[in-house]
Amino acid sequence: MDIVIIVEGKNDRSRLRRLVNEHVYIVCTYGTLSTDRTESLLREVGSLPVYLFMDNDASGKKIRGVLRDAFPDAEHIYTRRGYAGVEGTPDEYLVQMLEKAGLEEYVIYPDLTPPLA
Repeated sequence: MDIVIIVEGKNDRSRLRRLVNEHVYIVCTYGTLSTDRTESLLREVGSLPVYLFMDNDASGKKIRGVLRDAFPDAEHIYTRRGYAGVEGTPDEYLVQMLEKAGLEEYVIYPDLTPPLA
């Protein structure tokens, strides 16, 4: 593992897993963060670079705030308001956000060409 991306839920993790290689460890908060869970995340992540990729809703913003304090050096990746969270964001936009965060070397580019009619 080279880097860690922290997301809210397992569907977010599944969505990103298709777009990044095995050098990226994706960890879930499962939608809530207790002190114990935050401490567990700190141990799990260790000294690896951390990226926070939360939904752009009230819950995601709350979790991002807690994680911002726990991981002050973390990079933040955002999805666009209006998408149904990370799991509901189109692959093309997720790839753009991963590239914007400087993670091109980890991206698995999906075949985005439309099928022939």
